[in-house]
Amino acid sequence: MKKLLFTIIALMFVFTSFAQEKKMLTPVDASYNNYDVYPKGKSFKWLGDSNKYVFSEGDELRYQNPGEKSSHTLLSLDMFNGIAKNNGIEVFKRLPNITWQSENDGYFYRRGDDGSLTLNTLSVSGNSVKEVNTLPANAENVTLNEKTFRIAYTIDNDLYIADGGKQIRLTENPEHVIAGQSVHRNEFAIDGGIFWSPDGNKLAYYLMDESMVTDYPLVDITTRIAEAKPIKYPMAGMTSHIVKLHVYDIAAGTDVVMQTGEPEEHYLTAITWNNDNEKIYIGILNRGQDTLNFNEYNALSGEFCQTIFHDEDEQYVEPQGPAHFLPGSTTEFVWLAQRDGYYHLWLHNTKTLKAKQIEKGNYVVTSFDGFDGKGNAYYTSTEVSPLQRHFYKVNIKNGKKVRITQKHGTHSVVPSKSGDYFIDNYSSTDVPRAVCIQDEKGRFFAPLYEAENPLKDYNLGVTEIDSIKAEDGQLLYTRIIKPYNFDENVKYPVIVYVYGGPHAQLITDTWLAGAGIYLNYLAQEGFIVFTVDNRGSADRGEAFEQVIHRQCGQMEMHDQMTGIEYLKTKPYIDPERIGSDGWSYGGFMSTSLKINYPETFKVSVAGGPVINWKYYEIMYGERYMDTPQENPEGYELTALDNKTDKLEGKLLIIHCSTDPTVVWQNSLSFLENAIHNQKQMDYFVYPGHDHNVYGMDRAHLIEKITEYFRENL
Repeated sequence: MKKLLFTIIALMFVFTSFAQEKKMLTPVDASYNNYDVYPKGKSFKWLGDSNKYVFSEGDELRYQNPGEKSSHTLLSLDMFNGIAKNNGIEVFKRLPNITWQSENDGYFYRRGDDGSLTLNTLSVSGNSVKEVNTLPANAENVTLNEKTFRIAYTIDNDLYIADGGKQIRLTENPEHVIAGQSVHRNEFAIDGGIFWSPDGNKLAYYLMDESMVTDYPLVDITTRIAEAKPIKYPMAGMTSHIVKLHVYDIAAGTDVVMQTGEPEEHYLTAITWNNDNEKIYIGILNRGQDTLNFNEYNALSGEFCQTIFHDEDEQYVEPQGPAHFLPGSTTEFVWLAQRDGYYHLWLHNTKTLKAKQIEKGNYVVTSFDGFDGKGNAYYTSTEVSPLQRHFYKVNIKNGKKVRITQKHGTHSVVPSKSGDYFIDNYSSTDVPRAVCIQDEKGRFFAPLYEAENPLKDYNLGVTEIDSIKAEDGQLLYTRIIKPYNFDENVKYPVIVYVYGGPHAQLITDTWLAGAGIYLNYLAQEGFIVFTVDNRGSADRGEAFEQVIHRQCGQMEMHDQMTGIEYLKTKPYIDPERIGSDGWSYGGFMSTSLKINYPETFKVSVAGGPVINWKYYEIMYGERYMDTPQENPEGYELTALDNKTDKLEGKLLIIHCSTDPTVVWQNSLSFLENAIHNQKQMDYFVYPGHDHNVYGMDRAHLIEKITEYFRENL
């Protein structure tokens, strides 16, 4: 077992009488409804293409050069309203959120009393504010092209363009045919359905036909007679929706479909325009998700041109976003791929079809962050530690790289256009939130802001990060949170908080070590709160993550039990009082642990749990489990609704009645099987909530869970 060098001490108390004067966290604090217990932030942005940064101070926007001792007024509310009045525009009560395109020019949106949304341009030097486009109140998926100020948006299932005050309707779709919105249930890094060409004269958009997908019944109970509100939910192994990519040419008024071929049940990902505005690229991922073709199409005719590259993986291929063409290039782009076991940057050429790895190592590039004008690419990675995120620049041609961020923690960095300076927003186990400027050599240049610790007056215990080894020798990180009045001579009950699934990492070098207020609240109530990031969780490489393929929950449980053995070496742990808690994939894991290790887990709570992967949607479910037809043994092994005969002790399942992600049928099928097996369990429903409980009701959820552990653990 390897002990990490740092132990995170949230707050230690020498005198009990002093500790009693501290504040206690509440369920309201833990439910995001008291902003005073979360670190405050302050926004700093680059002023257009310059090396000046801009920030708010009272009713002013101020700017400053790195290295300057004082800032200067860029725009005050009085100055802004003076410009607005001179241009016949109603005055503002506060400065709007302005996106600066140069040192003097920018744009902003304003919401009208009727809900309409107006795009305005601002010129400080020109003393002008102009209204460019106004969208109706029900406009959604608003997507701007900054060169032309054209705006694409959706109303219901249809797509529109606002152009110089005119509204162009692109589609008139029947029910269940949807334009311009996210598709494939937001998998494969898809977060929208509208893609402007670089010059803003053409618009690519998704058109999704869901008419062939099975209706899944959700119920609205707010009406006198409850109403059915069915959604289209493609379950694993069943019929999926069909997606096409269209390109609309504004000048010609033409709309063409890209000829992506058969079979139609494939996924269209990574939509990318070439800088020439005439070619568009689509990542064609087969339904089995083990083959990806990155194809080039003629955006004017829709014809297939060529395949730029072909990727295969025995388990699955998971695209991480679009291609990124080098500035001014129509032939070279950067792509993020996991071809050597880790996600890294690759340089591709559309003419030679050759590819070159730009940087490499046993770490994960978690994001591509842009280019400078000096032949460098920017990225964020786990190279320093899987717990940290640091920002780098790398020369695209020779691979020479510079680490920009130096302080331990998790960094989010925005470079200036020149690449001379970088605004670094970061958090760590000893810094709640801070902003500073680094220079291009990675040297700390100037502090801009550091948030006060909002919990300095609260009873917090000690948080410790450690590491253990999985069965295959891979390192697993653990986190223990102790009660604020911890006594090493007392044996404490333990709550194992678990997620365990893909795309999540619970233990990080961030404020509170990634635990948040909720887990610290549980610790305050007298529990040891323990977490281990098992194999299958995010950003540790292919071997670490793909071990779950076709057998979700199995290796994860082994790692959780390795964590239990580690816990039992602690003299302050009561091995007879161990519980588990988790939501979604974590609910699946918490229930799995309860069913498979009843002798270990006395009490378990599971929220929104996947109970049988046959009830889960195609895109996520088939990536990790294949279809029920292809993998019947895996589905049988991982199913929980046929194993309630093993249920012992106390189990509370919580589900939201209108959950569109893990549908209610999951936990109801488990409940039904428990009844048939004469097994008692506890069950609670949050009517009208979706995949989790938010808003003021979340405090109720937290108190519900806490009270269950108080009574039974």
